[in-house]
Amino acid sequence: MIVRRSPDDLAAYRSRVLGSLLGGALGDALGAPIEFDSIDGIRRQYGLAGVTGPVPDSLGKVGLVTDDTQMTLFTVEGLIRGGDVPAVRNAYLRWLDTQRLPGPSHSSGWLGEQGWLYARRAPGNACMSGLTYGFAGPAPFGERGPVNPESKGCGTVMRSAPFGYGARDAREAFELAARCAQITHGHPTGYLAAGAFAAMVHLVLAGEPLGSAVQGAADLLAGHPAHEETSLALRAAVRLAEQGDPSPERVESLGGAWVAEEALAIAVYCALVHPGPGDLRRALLLAVNHSGDSDSTGAVCGNLLGALHGHRSLPTDWLADLEGRETITDLADDFVTWTAGETAADGSWEKRYPRD
Repeated sequence: MIVRRSPDDLAAYRSRVLGSLLGGALGDALGAPIEFDSIDGIRRQYGLAGVTGPVPDSLGKVGLVTDDTQMTLFTVEGLIRGGDVPAVRNAYLRWLDTQRLPGPSHSSGWLGEQGWLYARRAPGNACMSGLTYGFAGPAPFGERGPVNPESKGCGTVMRSAPFGYGARDAREAFELAARCAQITHGHPTGYLAAGAFAAMVHLVLAGEPLGSAVQGAADLLAGHPAHEETSLALRAAVRLAEQGDPSPERVESLGGAWVAEEALAIAVYCALVHPGPGDLRRALLLAVNHSGDSDSTGAVCGNLLGALHGHRSLPTDWLADLEGRETITDLADDFVTWTAGETAADGSWEKRYPRD
Protein backbone atom coordinates (compact mmCIF):
# COMPACT_ATOMS: atom_id res chain seq x y z
CA MET A 1 0.00 0.00 0.00
CA ILE A 2 1.41 3.38 -1.05
CA VAL A 3 1.07 6.21 1.48
CA ARG A 4 2.21 9.71 0.59
CA ARG A 5 3.88 11.50 3.49
CA SER A 6 5.67 14.80 3.88
CA PRO A 7 9.45 14.56 4.40
CA ASP A 8 9.05 15.21 8.13
CA ASP A 9 6.26 12.66 8.47
CA LEU A 10 8.27 10.11 6.49
CA ALA A 11 11.28 10.57 8.77
CA ALA A 12 9.12 10.13 11.86
CA TYR A 13 7.46 7.06 10.36
CA ARG A 14 10.83 5.52 9.53
CA SER A 15 12.05 6.17 13.08
CA ARG A 16 9.01 4.42 14.55
CA VAL A 17 9.23 1.39 12.25
CA LEU A 18 12.96 1.07 12.93
CA GLY A 19 12.38 1.67 16.63
CA SER A 20 9.81 -1.10 16.77
CA LEU A 21 11.97 -3.65 14.97
CA LEU A 22 15.16 -2.81 16.87
CA GLY A 23 13.30 -2.42 20.17
CA GLY A 24 11.75 -5.84 19.78
CA ALA A 25 15.12 -7.36 18.95
CA LEU A 26 16.68 -5.71 22.01
CA GLY A 27 13.98 -7.08 24.31
CA ASP A 28 14.31 -10.49 22.71
CA ALA A 29 18.10 -10.60 23.12
CA LEU A 30 17.87 -9.24 26.67
CA GLY A 31 15.45 -11.95 27.76
CA ALA A 32 16.86 -14.89 25.84
CA PRO A 33 19.62 -15.93 28.31
CA ILE A 34 17.10 -16.13 31.18
CA GLU A 35 14.05 -17.41 29.28
CA PHE A 36 13.72 -20.67 31.16
CA ASP A 37 14.91 -19.44 34.59
CA SER A 38 12.77 -18.71 37.63
CA ILE A 39 12.95 -15.28 39.21
CA ASP A 40 14.68 -16.87 42.21
CA GLY A 41 17.28 -18.39 39.91
CA ILE A 42 17.75 -15.10 38.08
CA ARG A 43 18.30 -13.28 41.38
CA ARG A 44 20.73 -15.89 42.61
CA GLN A 45 22.83 -15.50 39.48
CA TYR A 46 22.56 -11.75 38.85
CA GLY A 47 21.57 -10.18 42.18
CA LEU A 48 18.30 -8.92 43.63
CA ALA A 49 17.66 -6.62 40.65
CA GLY A 50 18.01 -9.51 38.21
CA VAL A 51 19.67 -8.74 34.90
CA THR A 52 20.40 -5.03 34.55
CA GLY A 53 21.53 -5.12 30.94
CA PRO A 54 22.52 -7.59 28.23
CA VAL A 55 24.21 -10.70 29.62
CA PRO A 56 26.00 -13.62 27.94
CA ASP A 57 24.05 -16.72 27.04
CA SER A 58 25.21 -20.23 27.96
CA LEU A 59 27.84 -20.08 25.20
CA GLY A 60 29.16 -16.69 26.29
CA LYS A 61 27.48 -14.75 23.48
CA VAL A 62 25.82 -11.38 24.10
CA GLY A 63 23.02 -9.87 22.03
CA LEU A 64 21.80 -12.94 20.17
CA VAL A 65 18.14 -12.86 19.11
CA THR A 66 15.72 -15.78 18.98
CA ASP A 67 12.95 -17.04 16.73
CA ASP A 68 10.86 -14.08 17.94
CA THR A 69 12.97 -11.60 16.01
CA GLN A 70 13.61 -13.99 13.14
CA MET A 71 9.91 -14.50 12.51
CA THR A 72 9.16 -10.80 12.91
CA LEU A 73 11.64 -10.01 10.15
CA PHE A 74 10.05 -12.60 7.88
CA THR A 75 6.65 -11.05 8.64
CA VAL A 76 8.00 -7.79 7.24
CA GLU A 77 9.29 -9.61 4.18
CA GLY A 78 5.93 -11.28 3.64
CA LEU A 79 4.20 -7.91 3.72
CA ILE A 80 6.60 -6.45 1.16
CA ARG A 81 6.34 -9.50 -1.12
CA GLY A 82 2.56 -9.60 -1.31
CA GLY A 83 0.97 -8.42 1.90
CA ASP A 84 -1.66 -11.14 2.10
CA VAL A 85 -1.96 -14.42 4.02
CA PRO A 86 -0.35 -16.62 1.32
CA ALA A 87 2.63 -14.26 0.97
CA VAL A 88 3.15 -14.16 4.73
CA ARG A 89 2.92 -17.95 4.93
CA ASN A 90 5.54 -18.25 2.18
CA ALA A 91 7.78 -15.93 4.18
CA TYR A 92 7.34 -18.12 7.25
CA LEU A 93 8.28 -21.14 5.16
CA ARG A 94 11.50 -19.33 4.30
CA TRP A 95 12.00 -18.81 8.03
CA LEU A 96 11.45 -22.55 8.49
CA ASP A 97 14.35 -23.12 6.09
CA THR A 98 16.57 -21.14 8.47
CA GLN A 99 15.71 -23.61 11.21
CA ARG A 100 16.44 -26.68 9.09
CA LEU A 101 19.33 -25.74 6.82
CA PRO A 102 22.90 -24.77 7.71
CA GLY A 103 22.81 -21.74 5.43
CA PRO A 104 21.27 -20.26 2.29
CA SER A 105 20.91 -22.95 -0.35
CA HIS A 106 19.22 -21.07 -3.17
CA SER A 107 18.15 -17.55 -4.05
CA SER A 108 14.89 -16.78 -2.27
CA GLY A 109 15.15 -13.05 -1.96
CA TRP A 110 17.49 -10.87 0.01
CA LEU A 111 16.37 -11.73 3.54
CA GLY A 112 16.77 -15.46 2.99
CA GLU A 113 20.37 -14.85 1.94
CA GLN A 114 21.35 -13.44 5.35
CA GLY A 115 23.52 -16.17 6.81
CA TRP A 116 23.20 -15.07 10.44
CA LEU A 117 19.49 -15.96 10.38
CA TYR A 118 20.33 -19.64 9.94
CA ALA A 119 20.39 -20.41 13.64
CA ARG A 120 17.96 -22.44 15.71
CA ARG A 121 17.10 -20.51 18.87
CA ALA A 122 14.43 -22.53 20.70
CA PRO A 123 11.69 -22.07 18.07
CA GLY A 124 8.12 -22.68 19.21
CA ASN A 125 6.72 -26.13 18.56
CA ALA A 126 3.47 -24.82 17.09
CA CYS A 127 5.31 -22.47 14.74
CA MET A 128 7.49 -25.31 13.51
CA SER A 129 4.79 -27.97 13.23
CA GLY A 130 2.15 -25.61 11.88
CA LEU A 131 4.22 -24.78 8.84
CA THR A 132 4.44 -28.44 7.87
CA TYR A 133 0.67 -28.65 7.37
CA GLY A 134 -1.28 -27.59 4.34
CA PHE A 135 -3.20 -24.37 4.86
CA ALA A 136 -6.34 -23.69 2.85
CA GLY A 137 -7.01 -20.42 4.64
CA PRO A 138 -8.08 -19.04 8.01
CA ALA A 139 -11.32 -19.85 9.78
CA PRO A 140 -13.91 -17.17 10.58
CA PHE A 141 -12.96 -15.22 13.69
CA GLY A 142 -14.13 -16.92 16.84
CA GLU A 143 -13.82 -20.42 15.40
CA ARG A 144 -10.83 -22.71 15.73
CA GLY A 145 -8.48 -22.51 12.79
CA PRO A 146 -7.44 -25.55 10.76
CA VAL A 147 -3.83 -25.72 11.98
CA ASN A 148 -3.01 -26.58 15.60
CA PRO A 149 -6.60 -25.74 16.61
CA GLU A 150 -5.93 -26.06 20.34
CA SER A 151 -2.75 -23.96 20.35
CA LYS A 152 -2.69 -20.39 21.65
CA GLY A 153 1.04 -20.06 22.26
CA CYS A 154 2.74 -16.69 22.31
CA GLY A 155 4.32 -17.41 18.92
CA THR A 156 1.38 -15.56 17.38
CA VAL A 157 1.96 -12.31 19.27
CA MET A 158 5.74 -12.13 19.19
CA ARG A 159 5.90 -11.95 15.37
CA SER A 160 2.91 -9.67 14.71
CA ALA A 161 4.10 -6.09 15.26
CA PRO A 162 4.77 -5.48 11.53
CA PHE A 163 1.10 -5.90 10.65
CA GLY A 164 0.60 -2.57 12.38
CA TYR A 165 3.21 -0.69 10.38
CA GLY A 166 1.63 -0.32 6.96
CA ALA A 167 -2.07 -0.93 7.59
CA ARG A 168 -4.59 1.73 6.60
CA ASP A 169 -6.22 1.59 10.02
CA ALA A 170 -6.18 -0.40 13.24
CA ARG A 171 -8.96 -2.71 12.12
CA GLU A 172 -7.02 -3.75 9.02
CA ALA A 173 -3.92 -4.38 11.16
CA PHE A 174 -5.97 -6.45 13.60
CA GLU A 175 -7.64 -8.58 10.98
CA LEU A 176 -4.58 -9.34 8.87
CA ALA A 177 -2.51 -10.23 11.95
CA ALA A 178 -5.26 -12.51 13.25
CA ARG A 179 -5.66 -14.26 9.92
CA CYS A 180 -1.90 -14.76 9.55
CA ALA A 181 -1.61 -16.05 13.12
CA GLN A 182 -3.85 -18.94 12.07
CA ILE A 183 -1.11 -20.13 9.74
CA THR A 184 0.36 -21.88 12.79
CA HIS A 185 -2.04 -21.41 15.72
CA GLY A 186 -5.75 -22.16 15.48
CA HIS A 187 -7.05 -21.26 18.95
CA PRO A 188 -9.05 -18.00 18.86
CA THR A 189 -7.22 -16.56 21.86
CA GLY A 190 -3.90 -17.07 20.09
CA TYR A 191 -4.88 -15.30 16.92
CA LEU A 192 -7.08 -12.59 18.46
CA ALA A 193 -4.26 -11.62 20.83
CA ALA A 194 -2.02 -11.21 17.80
CA GLY A 195 -4.64 -8.99 16.21
CA ALA A 196 -4.96 -6.84 19.30
CA PHE A 197 -1.20 -6.38 19.48
CA ALA A 198 -0.95 -5.36 15.81
CA ALA A 199 -3.74 -2.83 16.35
CA MET A 200 -1.89 -1.33 19.32
CA VAL A 201 1.30 -1.01 17.31
CA HIS A 202 -0.58 0.68 14.48
CA LEU A 203 -2.20 3.17 16.84
CA VAL A 204 0.98 4.21 18.66
CA LEU A 205 2.88 4.40 15.38
CA ALA A 206 0.15 6.76 14.13
CA GLY A 207 0.67 9.01 17.15
CA GLU A 208 -1.88 7.77 19.68
CA PRO A 209 -0.85 7.87 23.35
CA LEU A 210 -0.10 4.43 24.73
CA GLY A 211 -3.15 4.24 26.98
CA SER A 212 -5.46 5.25 24.15
CA ALA A 213 -3.86 2.68 21.86
CA VAL A 214 -4.39 -0.10 24.40
CA GLN A 215 -8.03 0.93 24.82
CA GLY A 216 -8.54 1.19 21.07
CA ALA A 217 -7.18 -2.30 20.55
CA ALA A 218 -9.33 -3.61 23.41
CA ASP A 219 -12.42 -2.08 21.81
CA LEU A 220 -11.65 -3.78 18.49
CA LEU A 221 -10.99 -7.05 20.28
CA ALA A 222 -14.31 -6.93 22.12
CA GLY A 223 -16.16 -6.89 18.80
CA HIS A 224 -15.00 -10.40 17.93
CA PRO A 225 -16.41 -13.68 19.24
CA ALA A 226 -14.20 -15.64 21.64
CA HIS A 227 -12.37 -12.49 22.74
CA GLU A 228 -12.94 -13.04 26.45
CA GLU A 229 -9.61 -14.57 27.49
CA THR A 230 -7.58 -11.86 25.79
CA SER A 231 -9.87 -9.06 26.96
CA LEU A 232 -9.66 -10.29 30.55
CA ALA A 233 -5.86 -10.43 30.37
CA LEU A 234 -5.62 -6.88 28.99
CA ARG A 235 -7.97 -5.50 31.63
CA ALA A 236 -5.84 -7.16 34.32
CA ALA A 237 -2.70 -5.54 32.88
CA VAL A 238 -4.28 -2.08 32.83
CA ARG A 239 -5.61 -2.40 36.39
CA LEU A 240 -2.26 -3.63 37.65
CA ALA A 241 -0.42 -0.74 35.99
CA GLU A 242 -2.75 1.73 37.71
CA GLN A 243 -1.61 0.38 41.08
CA GLY A 244 2.01 1.41 40.49
CA ASP A 245 4.95 -0.15 42.35
CA PRO A 246 6.02 -2.50 39.52
CA SER A 247 7.91 -5.66 40.42
CA PRO A 248 8.61 -9.14 39.03
CA GLU A 249 6.01 -10.51 41.43
CA ARG A 250 3.37 -8.23 39.92
CA VAL A 251 4.46 -9.28 36.45
CA GLU A 252 4.07 -12.92 37.38
CA SER A 253 0.54 -12.32 38.66
CA LEU A 254 -0.38 -11.90 34.97
CA GLY A 255 0.92 -15.38 34.09
CA GLY A 256 3.99 -16.96 32.60
CA ALA A 257 3.61 -15.61 29.06
CA TRP A 258 3.86 -19.02 27.40
CA VAL A 259 0.41 -18.37 25.94
CA ALA A 260 -0.56 -15.42 23.78
CA GLU A 261 -2.87 -13.45 26.05
CA GLU A 262 -0.40 -13.60 28.95
CA ALA A 263 2.55 -12.49 26.82
CA LEU A 264 0.52 -9.56 25.52
CA ALA A 265 -0.70 -8.61 29.00
CA ILE A 266 2.79 -8.66 30.53
CA ALA A 267 4.28 -6.60 27.71
CA VAL A 268 1.47 -4.05 27.91
CA TYR A 269 1.79 -3.83 31.69
CA CYS A 270 5.54 -3.19 31.51
CA ALA A 271 5.03 -0.52 28.84
CA LEU A 272 2.24 1.18 30.80
CA VAL A 273 4.24 1.45 34.02
CA HIS A 274 7.31 2.78 32.16
CA PRO A 275 5.78 4.66 29.21
CA GLY A 276 8.17 7.57 28.71
CA PRO A 277 10.80 7.93 25.97
CA GLY A 278 13.53 7.73 28.61
CA ASP A 279 12.01 4.68 30.30
CA LEU A 280 12.75 1.99 27.76
CA ARG A 281 15.56 0.39 29.75
CA ARG A 282 13.37 0.04 32.81
CA ALA A 283 10.42 -1.25 30.79
CA LEU A 284 12.48 -3.95 29.07
CA LEU A 285 14.21 -5.01 32.27
CA LEU A 286 10.84 -5.38 33.97
CA ALA A 287 9.57 -7.30 30.95
CA VAL A 288 12.32 -9.94 31.11
CA ASN A 289 13.02 -10.37 34.85
CA HIS A 290 10.34 -12.94 35.67
CA SER A 291 9.80 -16.70 35.75
CA GLY A 292 8.35 -17.00 32.28
CA ASP A 293 8.89 -16.50 28.58
CA SER A 294 11.30 -13.61 29.05
CA ASP A 295 12.44 -13.18 25.47
CA SER A 296 8.91 -12.98 24.10
CA THR A 297 7.66 -10.48 26.67
CA GLY A 298 10.81 -8.42 26.14
CA ALA A 299 10.32 -8.53 22.38
CA VAL A 300 6.65 -7.53 22.46
CA CYS A 301 7.29 -4.71 24.94
CA GLY A 302 10.20 -3.46 22.83
CA ASN A 303 8.12 -3.60 19.64
CA LEU A 304 5.42 -1.51 21.28
CA LEU A 305 7.59 1.15 22.93
CA GLY A 306 9.90 1.39 19.92
CA ALA A 307 6.88 2.12 17.73
CA LEU A 308 5.71 4.71 20.25
CA HIS A 309 8.97 6.62 20.68
CA GLY A 310 11.12 5.83 17.63
CA HIS A 311 14.61 4.47 17.31
CA ARG A 312 16.35 7.34 19.10
CA SER A 313 14.78 6.22 22.37
CA LEU A 314 16.69 2.93 22.29
CA PRO A 315 19.77 2.47 24.51
CA THR A 316 22.75 2.80 22.19
CA ASP A 317 25.03 0.77 24.43
CA TRP A 318 22.61 -2.17 24.24
CA LEU A 319 22.40 -1.84 20.47
CA ALA A 320 26.17 -2.15 20.10
CA ASP A 321 26.16 -5.94 20.48
CA LEU A 322 22.76 -6.66 18.93
CA GLU A 323 22.86 -9.48 16.41
CA GLY A 324 21.62 -8.59 12.94
CA ARG A 325 21.38 -4.87 13.60
CA GLU A 326 22.43 -3.93 10.06
CA THR A 327 19.95 -6.34 8.47
CA ILE A 328 17.14 -5.06 10.70
CA THR A 329 17.95 -1.46 9.80
CA ASP A 330 18.06 -2.24 6.08
CA LEU A 331 14.76 -4.13 6.26
CA ALA A 332 13.08 -1.24 8.07
CA ASP A 333 14.33 1.16 5.40
CA ASP A 334 13.06 -1.15 2.67
CA PHE A 335 9.64 -1.39 4.29
CA VAL A 336 9.35 2.39 4.48
CA THR A 337 10.51 2.66 0.86
CA TRP A 338 7.86 0.12 -0.17
CA THR A 339 5.04 1.90 1.66
CA ALA A 340 6.11 5.18 0.05
CA GLY A 341 6.04 3.64 -3.43
CA GLU A 342 9.64 4.63 -4.10
CA THR A 343 11.06 1.27 -5.14
CA ALA A 344 13.71 1.18 -7.85
CA ALA A 345 12.55 0.65 -11.42
CA ASP A 346 15.76 -1.06 -12.62
CA GLY A 347 14.77 -4.57 -11.54
CA SER A 348 16.89 -4.59 -8.40
CA TRP A 349 13.86 -4.37 -6.12
CA GLU A 350 12.19 -7.37 -7.76
CA LYS A 351 15.37 -9.37 -7.27
CA ARG A 352 15.55 -8.31 -3.63
CA TYR A 353 11.86 -8.96 -2.99
CA PRO A 354 10.46 -11.25 -5.71
CA ARG A 355 6.69 -11.53 -5.71
CA ASP A 356 5.35 -14.77 -4.27
